[in-house]
Amino acid sequence: MQQLLWLETLLKLAGGLPLLLAPMSTIRAFGLPASASGFWPRIVGALLIGVAAATYIEGAWAGSRGLGLAGLVAINLTGAFVIALAILMGRAAPTRRGTFALWVLIALLVSLSLVEIAQA
Repeated sequence: MQQLLWLETLLKLAGGLPLLLAPMSTIRAFGLPASASGFWPRIVGALLIGVAAATYIEGAWAGSRGLGLAGLVAINLTGAFVIALAILMGRAAPTRRGTFALWVLIALLVSLSLVEIAQA
């Protein structure tokens, strides 16, 4: 379970830090829809970093009663569903590169959820 929590932390940080630090460059690099400002991408980045922090605390502090695998599965599957729905509705990414990056993210989130379900 510890390894899953560390993997979860790293995945969330990998998505959150670039969005927080360089939101406009990050959305351009991944071919995601342009934003008028960096406000919303930064908010998403901050939320991902918050989830990463909660996951870190759960794994690092003995006896922690915070975020558990069930919560992570819910977060991962909800995120994957919303991203997939946006792709299928044609509102997610204007480029093939962006669509590909989002499908890779969906695959990672669903795969990680399946492993977490098996561990729970």
